[in-house]
Amino acid sequence: MRGLFRWAVATGHVEQDPTRDASTTTPKTDGFHAWTEDEIERFEKRWPIGTRERLALALFLFTGLRRGDVAQLGRQHVRNGVITIRTEKTGTPIILPILPALQQIIDASPTGDLVFLASERGKPMTKESLGNWFRDACDAAGVPGSAQGLRKAGATRLANNGATVAQLEAIYGWEGGKMAALYTRTADRARLAREAISKLEKPETGTSIPEPSPKVRASEPKSD
Repeated sequence: MRGLFRWAVATGHVEQDPTRDASTTTPKTDGFHAWTEDEIERFEKRWPIGTRERLALALFLFTGLRRGDVAQLGRQHVRNGVITIRTEKTGTPIILPILPALQQIIDASPTGDLVFLASERGKPMTKESLGNWFRDACDAAGVPGSAQGLRKAGATRLANNGATVAQLEAIYGWEGGKMAALYTRTADRARLAREAISKLEKPETGTSIPEPSPKVRASEPKSD
């Protein structure tokens, strides 16, 4: 509305902008939903190895690349089992070994000549069409996920398995430590909570220091 009225004032359709002094607040969110392990399993059950949909899941999850990068990723980016690609968004060079699980899925899946993840006719897809197509695949699997959510799920899995800030930055092309620290900090909190929660339990009888007796020793009589 604010943009509309600014245009209306500038073009002479209205004399005043009623939104000029209106204050707005932007709700805080966690952004894209990060896939859970259960949601990944449901998607895999619906789309087995050999389908384009399963290939898409594997590429997003096992490379951590954004939608635009996966849309252009092909065999020309792979040499000796290692992916080398410059990211579309930031231009950061990414160097990633292909995991055996990913290679297995690529080998068993229909791919295009120029890209791994192609349309039904074998042609490259734009990142927009890829996103819409993958969204339909998620709906069919009954999961609320997205391509970006798989990127977050991969980072979460890595952090939970002990990946460092530097390692996460190398995989995802992040810089400055801020983004990677979000995942490692959450993983550290979960690990510390698991290690410490048992301390809330009352020690079993015989294993704890006995409580002091509530009786107070009587005072000794004073001597004359």
